[in-house]
Amino acid sequence: MASYHIGSTAIPGIMAKPVIDILLEVKSIDKIDELDKEFEGLGYEVKRDYGIEGRRFFQKGKNERTHHIHIFESGNTEIERHRLFVEFMQAHPGSAAEYEKLKLKLIKQHKGDPEKYSQGKLTFIQSIDKDAIAWKCS
Repeated sequence: MASYHIGSTAIPGIMAKPVIDILLEVKSIDKIDELDKEFEGLGYEVKRDYGIEGRRFFQKGKNERTHHIHIFESGNTEIERHRLFVEFMQAHPGSAAEYEKLKLKLIKQHKGDPEKYSQGKLTFIQSIDKDAIAWKCS
């Protein structure tokens, strides 16, 4: 198993919600499904794939979230996508600043609606994902 710090708190210099995103890479995602009660016992809410096929997502803190755990089976392309997004943003402070600006705007527009906030970031994230792949390949 491998673990990675992902999400905005992994990008130095930008404002971020005080929520730590942890990505775990495991050999068998099916074994994770057997651990729901253990995660619940630690205060996590089980969200299953929560919109990303092949992921198991756990959220701690309900409305005052503190942690997100994203678990993927080794070989899932989402692992590299998440890691590369953070690496690119760490290496490109201008892009990180643009992301921060967008997030602050969306927080004001969609206060109390995390779904709309997340949707508002999607196009920007997809653009950065493309830039990150090109950057990695250069």
